[in-house]
Amino acid sequence: MLQTETRAQLPEPTLRRLPWYLSYVSMLNAAGVEYVSSTLIARELDVDASQIAKDLSFLDIKGKTRIGYDVASLEQVLQDFLGFKKSHNAVIAGVGSLGSALLADSGLQRYGLNIVAALDVNKEKIGTSIAGVPVYDMSRLADIRRELSAEIGILTVPVEVAQEVTDMMVGAGFKALWNFTPIRIRTAGEIVVSNTSIYAHLALMYNRLAQSGI
Repeated sequence: MLQTETRAQLPEPTLRRLPWYLSYVSMLNAAGVEYVSSTLIARELDVDASQIAKDLSFLDIKGKTRIGYDVASLEQVLQDFLGFKKSHNAVIAGVGSLGSALLADSGLQRYGLNIVAALDVNKEKIGTSIAGVPVYDMSRLADIRRELSAEIGILTVPVEVAQEVTDMMVGAGFKALWNFTPIRIRTAGEIVVSNTSIYAHLALMYNRLAQSGI
């Protein structure tokens, strides 16, 4: 059992790499592979072997000399640590093209994210369902969160109302917010915020293309 102190000390870059390791060792385990070395993981994921060993050491995982890591055990520890096996109820605000795509992504459930409701202000969408998930009026946000015991709020609303909806979600009692809007939302208290801007990734890609002369 990993202690809370270990989680608190884990560097963010390491935390971002752990799902890569999990995906790879899950494929190995499914294929019946019993052991894997950090060298092999490094070659497949393009991460330095010493970095992999350091990352896994934060989780008290150590490989055996000349044998490597036990694949089944490594997969289990990574799953437990990342919380992908625990179900987290979430509510999504904004069911435009991006919000609808997330609702239709059944793969999120495999990683513990259970989107139980959606909210919008568009009267044509309210009362319908997308991929089996009901769409409610945004004014019911607090009631829906409480009734469905949702702890995570997902923001896919237009940028001009992102902060307003953030404030509504904080007031409704959400513990964590997954922000897909292109602005950095502001929260008070101990709300966990994860910003995922596709525009930032586009800017990075375009910049690298320009630098390479393409």
